[in-house]
Amino acid sequence: MAEFTMELNDEQKEVRDWLHGFAADVIRPAAAEWDEREETPWPVIQEAAKVGIYSLDFYAQQYFDPTGLGIPMAMEELFWGDAGIALSIVGTGLAAVGVLANGTEEQIGTWIPQMYGDQNDVKVAAFCSSEPDAGSDVASLRTRAVYDEARDEWVINGTKTWATNGGIANVHVVVASVDPELGSKGHASFIVPPGTPGLAQGQKFKKHGIRASHTAEVILDNVRVPGSCLLGGKEKLDERLARAREKAAKGGERVKNAAMATFEASRPAVGAMAVGTARAAYEVALDYAKTREQFGRPIIDNQGVAFQLADMRTQIDAARLLVWRASWMAVNGKPFTAAEGSMSKLFASETAKKVTAQAIQILGGNGYTREYPVERMHRDSAIYTIFEGTSEIQRLVIARTLAGMPIR
Repeated sequence: MAEFTMELNDEQKEVRDWLHGFAADVIRPAAAEWDEREETPWPVIQEAAKVGIYSLDFYAQQYFDPTGLGIPMAMEELFWGDAGIALSIVGTGLAAVGVLANGTEEQIGTWIPQMYGDQNDVKVAAFCSSEPDAGSDVASLRTRAVYDEARDEWVINGTKTWATNGGIANVHVVVASVDPELGSKGHASFIVPPGTPGLAQGQKFKKHGIRASHTAEVILDNVRVPGSCLLGGKEKLDERLARAREKAAKGGERVKNAAMATFEASRPAVGAMAVGTARAAYEVALDYAKTREQFGRPIIDNQGVAFQLADMRTQIDAARLLVWRASWMAVNGKPFTAAEGSMSKLFASETAKKVTAQAIQILGGNGYTREYPVERMHRDSAIYTIFEGTSEIQRLVIARTLAGMPIR
């Protein structure tokens, strides 16, 4: 077990500096253009693939870092560059985590490489969980998967929404109900291979922020996938469903479902994304406050501005520490007895919204224009308190964990 430390080792520092350079030289100069275009920034993803950032090898190296800090460090630097473009680069990772959390070794080896493609032909993947009537309330999802035993196939029908890379992905990971009576305990995850008939993109959303990231509905109309596309396999699913039915009869003990397993693994990473956006806005505000003069002196000389910057920096550092703690705990098998993963995501996402708003205030009228990036950063920051569990859901998870109550 790696000891928890706040000091990056030499290799981690080298990776951090490399990522920061890519974010500064490639991502940030392209941010405004792709935000305005509201399109997937394929040329930037291609550049990330060429240098090795958008690749299975890089993601695996960071994911299996024994300190747990590889992924949050990478997320912070890329999202410091720009949230929309960074999400286009790392969005495939959520689908990959879904396979890593629930799949067999064979499924991991087969499907994750197809999610990324290669540097000459980049691909993306999508994780499809939310539905029009089932966002935070995952137990209410209506997408059904029915097993056709004669053909050893699963037949999937339903509509997914808010899917990053939905419809344009090479591989889709779809969460569906196999036993509606069990609610969220009756869910399973499925791979939908490229070119599968019946899967289509629905509405593409025009969003407030992260506009360079593709978000859309995914329509599943009698989609048939081989039995081997059930993540974890049918034997494991049947055993889990049997335990769930038995526990439900005894009072409904908490059982981890496929979607929740993915979200629990990814929440500290989302917190790190928020830290990156907050840090970027803080740095713009700090530089502006040092150089902008009013009444014959830099505005940072005014206590009202200086105290805001002090609070911003303190909140960012506190958020990073919560993210790092949760990430270290997760990789070292430490249970989240106080919902530390949700804590990190809650605090970091709320910090990003607050810090980006303060940055606009410090820049005044300039901050409200698109001539300065803090306006975009503020729009981008709103998503962190919404996706992969709203702030209200995080508070519910934390409160129920502290009370020893089941998380529904």
